[in-house]
This record gives sequence, C-alpha cells and structure tokens, in this order.
Amino acid sequence: MIRKLRRKFVLICMAMVTAVLAVVFVSVYLSAQRSIQQSSEAVLERVIQEAGSSGSFRPGLSFNAGNIQLPYFTVRLVGNNAYVTSGTYSDLENTETLKAILTTCIELEADAGVLEQYGMRYLRQSNGMLTQLAFVDMSMEEATLRNMMGAYLQIGALALALLLGVSVLLSFWATRPVEKAWQQQRQFLSDASHELKTPLTVILSNAELMESAALEEKPARWADNIHSEARRMRSLVEEMLTLARGDNMVRTAVLSDVCLSEVAMDCVLLFEPVAFEAGKPLEYTIRKDVNVLGDPDGLKQIISVLLDNAIKYSCPGGIIRLTLDQNERNVRLQVSNDHGGNPIPADVLPHLFQRFYRADTSRGEQSGFGLGLSIAAAMTEELKGTIKAESDGESTRFILTLPLRK
Repeated sequence: MIRKLRRKFVLICMAMVTAVLAVVFVSVYLSAQRSIQQSSEAVLERVIQEAGSSGSFRPGLSFNAGNIQLPYFTVRLVGNNAYVTSGTYSDLENTETLKAILTTCIELEADAGVLEQYGMRYLRQSNGMLTQLAFVDMSMEEATLRNMMGAYLQIGALALALLLGVSVLLSFWATRPVEKAWQQQRQFLSDASHELKTPLTVILSNAELMESAALEEKPARWADNIHSEARRMRSLVEEMLTLARGDNMVRTAVLSDVCLSEVAMDCVLLFEPVAFEAGKPLEYTIRKDVNVLGDPDGLKQIISVLLDNAIKYSCPGGIIRLTLDQNERNVRLQVSNDHGGNPIPADVLPHLFQRFYRADTSRGEQSGFGLGLSIAAAMTEELKGTIKAESDGESTRFILTLPLRK
C-alpha cells in the first residue's frame, strides 16, 4: 500500500510539474513567435514605406532584429510588368520562381499574409495601376523557433529528470508518517489480538468444563475464572476506547480549574498501601496550591499510571518518589523509582509510550496490557502538556509538565 501511495504521489507531482512547464513553454513559444513575426512585419512596413515615399530603393537594405538579419526583396507591378526594385536576393528577376511567387500573391485577397509553400511573408499596397509588393524570408524565423524550442525541450527534459528525483525523495518524506501510522496500526491489531486471545481462551475453556461437568458439582471456580477474564477483557476494551477517542480528537471531559496538589495527594494516599505491601516506601514532596486547567479524573488517571508503573518496575525495597513543583510558567510532576542498577536503555525510552509496548517484551505475566503510558501520553497531549521518561544509573523518572493556570 505504501509503495502504491508513493507511486501515486510521484505521478501527481510529475503531472502537475509537466502541466506547469508545458504552460510556461507554450507561453514563451507563442511570445517568441509573435515577437519574430512582428520583426518580419516591421521589415515589410519599412521597405514598402521607403518605396512609396522616395520612389527609389537602396540596394542591400536589411532590417536588423536583434541579432537576426531577415532577407527580403521588393517588387513593383506596373500593368503586367514586374520589376524587382530592391532586396537581399540576387538573380531573382525574370525567373520562374518570381513569377510563381507573384502569381500566388496576386491571387490572394488579403494584402498581408504568408506564402507557406515558399516560406515567405508578404505585404501588398496598391495605388491604381501601381502595386508595391514586399516579401521577407521566413526560413530564419522558423529556424530560430526550432532552435529555441529544441533548447527548451532539452531544458524541460533535464528539469523533469531532476524533479522526478526530487519527487521520489519527497514521496519517501511525505509518506513516512503514513508508513509509521500503518505499521503502528498493524502492530496495534496484532498486540490487541494477542491480549484478547488469552482471556478468550480461558473463558472458552472454563465454559466447556462447566458444560461437561455434572450439574451437582456447581463449579463456582470456573465461573469465577470466566468473570475474572471477562472483567480483564472489559478493562482492555475500555482502555482501547480511551485511546481511540484521543486519536479521533474527541474530548471526553470539560476542562476546569483543578488543584493538582490535591489530586496528587489523593493518588499518593491511594497508592501508599500498595507500595507498603510491595515493600517499596513511597515518599512525596507536594507543593501546595498548584493549579492547572484540566480534568480531575484524567489527571488522577495519569498520576495513577505513573505511580503504578513505578511500583511495578522498581527493584525490591526500592524507594518510590513523587514531587510536585512549579515555576513561573509550568507545573512539573515527577515520579521516580530505584531500579537496582538496571536502567532502561536509551533506545528503549522513546518506545515506552507506544501502545502495548513493554520493555521486557514478555506478555501475559504482567497484570497490565501495556496501554497505561499510552493513555497517559494521550491525556497529557489533550491538556497541552508533555510527558517524558529518563533513566540513568540511579533511577528511572517520568516527568509530567503542564502549563500553569494563571
């Protein structure tokens, strides 16, 4: 799919560029053609005016249009006699070619035009018995246009080749987010299927055991297993729906003025027993009256996710620390844990907020689904904040930054 998308991108770009170049080249060609035509017509006007005003002609008269010398000749018709009066042609008088040119010109009704078969442009002025004719050769005009268009075609071909390479590079750059999203979607479907497979297998197995068991046995244990796995599936579906709402930019809560100090303290009190049972002391330093614009439930879920991960992945006896402070512009909440000398590798840190990602790559043995940090990141983005992870030789830290409520 990505390859087809890139190919389509390149084709659209090249079609647009080709159309633009074609319009530019045609415009330039028509403009040049009109300019050269005006030069030819100026030659005709000049020589025929001189013929009419002086009655005589200067041999070898030529018109210089830029760097172009345009060959011409003039003819005077008196009755049935024709006289070549001036021009840059030699040995033209009393030739069959001249007779054919004059015959064709006289037969035409227009006083100015083109003799295509002879490659000439003409101008005719009549005054009773006297007719003045001026002819200019179009071969140089046509050669100039051919050379110009040949050069333009070469420039156009080189430009298209260059733009083709640029379009290919741009197609990779433009489709990179799509490719990344496509890979994430495929990974998401694979991981979601994996997470749903285990509870579904447990439910089906226990249901089959209940069907095959005698009614008097009342297998409550199997029913409990079904209920437990069903609740686990419901939790997974709810977390996936939360992420889907974030992807669709659907705001599920109304933002209001929230005292983050109180929310953080509630979360600390909630997780203190959990940390105590795990043998991991929970220490905290919370600044009073820190206010932000947000959703109390969403902020509580973010902090709960960070505390839950800190407790799960800290070393035995490691200390969990939560600090909340603020400066002139931002609020900073940090949750850290002691990892027992096993820091998270630097190449793993950017992936911690990906869906279903676990640093140890083991599934099924963990109580979560690997969606908690993804949900926290999505909620933080909705609040116009940032969340990041750091890990060094001493501890692993998750830092939540939110704009200060003014």
